[in-house]
Amino acid sequence: MPKSSILSRLRRDGIPVAEHEVITALVVGAVTLTEMGAGLVAPFVSPETLEDLEGFELCGGTSQEPARQPDAVLLGDLGRGWSVELLNEAFRYVLEGAKLVALQKNRFWMGPQGREMDAGPFVAAIEYASGSEAVICGKPRKQFFDAALKSMGIELNESGDDLPAMIGDDLWGDVRGAQEAGLQGWLVRTGKFRQDDLETSGVKPDRVLDSIADIINL
Repeated sequence: MPKSSILSRLRRDGIPVAEHEVITALVVGAVTLTEMGAGLVAPFVSPETLEDLEGFELCGGTSQEPARQPDAVLLGDLGRGWSVELLNEAFRYVLEGAKLVALQKNRFWMGPQGREMDAGPFVAAIEYASGSEAVICGKPRKQFFDAALKSMGIELNESGDDLPAMIGDDLWGDVRGAQEAGLQGWLVRTGKFRQDDLETSGVKPDRVLDSIADIINL
């Protein structure tokens, strides 16, 4: 979902939010690409999110622009939009020297019929085939959490229970990622949550909530 749609949805639901307070993996990805000096990018992201890459020249992938050898390949959430052809296209770009950038590397998400593979397995496939390691822009990368804190004017100078908390349903990307970035990681028992994952993952949330609504009473 593009940043503009997230802003509209939050405001429609009565949540006052400024544009700079919405931090997405694609926003951080654009910053990462700029820092790399990548001007020509082959995007493998949902077409509706391409508006967040307006500062780059796009080619191939899901851009509907002619294929050329890019400076960087950007992998994101394509879900069932992935195909063998797209994977091979991205793979060949990386083999020819394009930098490999991924918005996230989550294992799975909760689809309409249950768990479905997220971007992580596709990122791992291209890493394995090409011998290149992807730069991860979103969770669990520390820079992603740092960008979110910066947008709220928060500095990590607290400790223990006074630390800011990240609340999410993903034990690895949300909870462990936040903890490794110096925050608290709170797990919510909704979305992709599964009790067996909590018991076997080795990840220990700082707190477990039944619903995000529970924070009102804390």
